[in-house]
Amino acid sequence: MRQPAVAGQFYPLRPENLEKELKQCFEGLDIRERNILGAVCPHAGYVYSGRVAAHVYAALPKADTYVLFGPSHTGYGSPVSVSTDTWKTPLGTLEVDRELAEGLAGSIVDVDELGHRYEHSIEVQLPFLQYRFDQNFRILPICLGMQDEETAIEVGTLIANLVSKSGKKVAFIASSDFTHYQPANLARETDNEIIEAILNLDVPGIYERLYRRNASVCGYGPISAMLTASKKLGATRAELLKYSNSGEVSGDMNAVVGYAAIIVE
Repeated sequence: MRQPAVAGQFYPLRPENLEKELKQCFEGLDIRERNILGAVCPHAGYVYSGRVAAHVYAALPKADTYVLFGPSHTGYGSPVSVSTDTWKTPLGTLEVDRELAEGLAGSIVDVDELGHRYEHSIEVQLPFLQYRFDQNFRILPICLGMQDEETAIEVGTLIANLVSKSGKKVAFIASSDFTHYQPANLARETDNEIIEAILNLDVPGIYERLYRRNASVCGYGPISAMLTASKKLGATRAELLKYSNSGEVSGDMNAVVGYAAIIVE
């Protein structure tokens, strides 16, 4: 059982408080399913980025399995790891799609729980999925400690091929925040450039802009893996649903973290 690592920090520990906070995140948003193959969602504390994330989850369709790509902030475990444990959150337990996980045997993706044990980037997405869809789905959590372009494309292609063979309805979620601890106007300028490449479904363009701007986007590998997989399964367009930053909550516009909700259809 993979126990919650950041309940009580990034989001409330008590189920009733968590549900209340999630309800506030969705307040005023239309719950309307769209034909989404992939998405980018932030992974900060809900008080900062929950509202942005809810824009994606309000539009996300019901799927058999949600493949979650997250960056490694801890450095633990294998360079690219999949978890096969049952995952627990304050809202209940979620099973991993072991059929898809088994298909990764012998690939660049190792079965490794240590890479996931203390990592928050995937965990914070799960209560949103549970709030929308109860427990009636499976997850495939993939943590990327190695985020270079070649690795991201390889992982995305691998997952897309497995999904294609399985015949399952799947959606890919890339967990990422954008610029970290820059003045709000500079953060927006940098983030707009990276987001433009994402909206063009342009993986090499993401890396070119990332390096040129020395951007501090933490989940560029997961975003690129998600885009690769989505394109393989027929995605043709992307849309920015919401952009915001931490300063809009904290009031400190001198050192913000950027958040974007992006869908790929």
